[in-house]
Amino acid sequence: MDTFEKVKAILCEQLDLDESQVTMNAEVINDLGADSLDIVDLVMTLEDEFDTEVPDEEIETLKTVGDIVKYVEDHL
Repeated sequence: MDTFEKVKAILCEQLDLDESQVTMNAEVINDLGADSLDIVDLVMTLEDEFDTEVPDEEIETLKTVGDIVKYVEDHL
C-alpha cells in the first residue's frame, strides 16, 4: 500500500468519508469537513502510523491530502 492509500484509509476512517471523496487535491478542512479536533487526531494517527513527528508549525502547512502525502514521504 502506498502512502496516498494509507493516508486515504486513515482519513476515510477518521472522518467517515467515502474513498471517492479523498483526492490529492482535496482540502482536509474545506472539502473533507475536518475540524481542529479532527486535525489533532489525524496528526497523532499519522505520527503513529508512519513513525514520524509532525511539529506544530508544520501542521498549518498541511492543507490538502497531497500536502500530507508529500510531508509523510519527505519524512520517512
